[in-house]
Amino acid sequence: MPDPEPLLINLTRGVMEVMAGARELEQLARWMSDDAFKHLLTRVVLTARARALKGLKPQRPVIAIGRVHISEPRQGVIEAVVMVYGKPRVQCVAIRLETVGTRWRASAINVL
Repeated sequence: MPDPEPLLINLTRGVMEVMAGARELEQLARWMSDDAFKHLLTRVVLTARARALKGLKPQRPVIAIGRVHISEPRQGVIEAVVMVYGKPRVQCVAIRLETVGTRWRASAINVL
C-alpha cells in the first residue's frame, strides 16, 4: 500500500476548505466512503447555515498542517489525527483509512 501521510494531509486540507465553503464536498467524494460523505455533508450544511446567519461569506481558510499522528490498529486500517493550525484556533481532524483494492479510502472523518 502507498504511504498514507500525503493522502491524510491533502484530505485534511480539502476538508477544511469544504467546511469553510471554499470547496465543494463532491470534489473529495472519491477518497471517502458513503457514510463518511454523508456525515461531512451534514456538517457542511450546518456550518453553511451558521455562516449565513452571521452574514459571513465563504473564503479559503489560511491554515498550516501540523503533525500527523498515525496508528495501524490492524492490517489494512490506518487511524490518524492531523493537527491544523489556523488564525482563530488549532483544530484536529481524525481520519480512518481502510484499504479498497490497492488504494486508501476514508471510512470516517471528524473535525474536532
